[in-house]
Amino acid sequence: MEKMLSELAQLVGGEVIGDGGVKIIGVAPIEEARKGEITFIAHQRYLPKLNQTEASAVIVSLKVSEAEKPLLRVANPYLAFAKILQIYAHRPYESRGVDQQAWVSPTAKLGEGVSIYPFVYVGDHTEIGNRVIIFPGAFVGDNTIIGDDSLVYPNVCICEGSRIGKRVILHCGVVIGSDGFGFAKDGKRSVKIPQVGIVEIGDDVEIGANTTVDRAAMGKTIIKRGVKIDNLVQVAHTVTIGEDSIIVAQVGIAGSTKIGDNVIIAGQVGVSDHIEIGDNVMVGPQSGVVRDIPPNQVVTGSPSIPHKDHVRAVMTFPKLPEMWRKIGQLEAKVRDLEAGQNLRQKTSPQSSEGTHDPDQ
Repeated sequence: MEKMLSELAQLVGGEVIGDGGVKIIGVAPIEEARKGEITFIAHQRYLPKLNQTEASAVIVSLKVSEAEKPLLRVANPYLAFAKILQIYAHRPYESRGVDQQAWVSPTAKLGEGVSIYPFVYVGDHTEIGNRVIIFPGAFVGDNTIIGDDSLVYPNVCICEGSRIGKRVILHCGVVIGSDGFGFAKDGKRSVKIPQVGIVEIGDDVEIGANTTVDRAAMGKTIIKRGVKIDNLVQVAHTVTIGEDSIIVAQVGIAGSTKIGDNVIIAGQVGVSDHIEIGDNVMVGPQSGVVRDIPPNQVVTGSPSIPHKDHVRAVMTFPKLPEMWRKIGQLEAKVRDLEAGQNLRQKTSPQSSEGTHDPDQ
């Protein structure tokens, strides 16, 4: 694919400085870019490489106004890079149909232009939308729905009754609709609580490799439109994740938790059960969320507290040994002062009040 720089500028709402007619045939990192490719600078520390790269053009912020090569100035270089990369990475879709080594139930409904690879299982009364791709080794259980243009990578397991929206991407090893972890104690025995709900995933959701989303005990586990989930995340039963939220790797979300819209939960965060996290909340890495968080907050730590408070606490931590030493010294001085005061009280003359002089 070949496009002029001016065409790319129109696509991303940017401004060209220099030759807008330069031809761009691909995208590459700044150190590896060659003639005919476009690269980007999203951080000031890379500005010294602006005139060193061999790229034919560079995407830069509005703060940069001149260079030895054509520039594409935008408000958000990283976002513009992502949009341009999508253009060059796109490949026209060609349907492969249903492979003879796949097993598709006679009661399943398949849309137009599907690609179902070898060793795929599609269960009874399942509905597969148009242009859906299901790679080898995937399991799609009975009564499941998968929306148009969704992509199911190898070894994904979609359990019975799950609802998958349009343009959803499920990476390798994802499990949708496994049983929630629900047990009731009968003395020492653990009695399983049947998990009879489903998982419902909205449009434009992407779920990373080896992530698990449990079915609800009753009702639904819901992942709403536009949610992006990284690898190795656990989403427990009856959880709701709001629109456009981002969940980073190794997060664990316990049952019946409700997460609002546009929430960002960083890596290795643990979220307790039956709590609510409001819209636009950011949770820092390795935090432990054990109570509700109101909207528009930034929290870190375990247990999580407002980020500014956590930063002050972390800055104090290295000083604790010296503070402990000084406290010990102050305690010793207080003991010495108290001992001196007690000694003076014992050796001072007694008050003459109430005494009798025999010579009078």
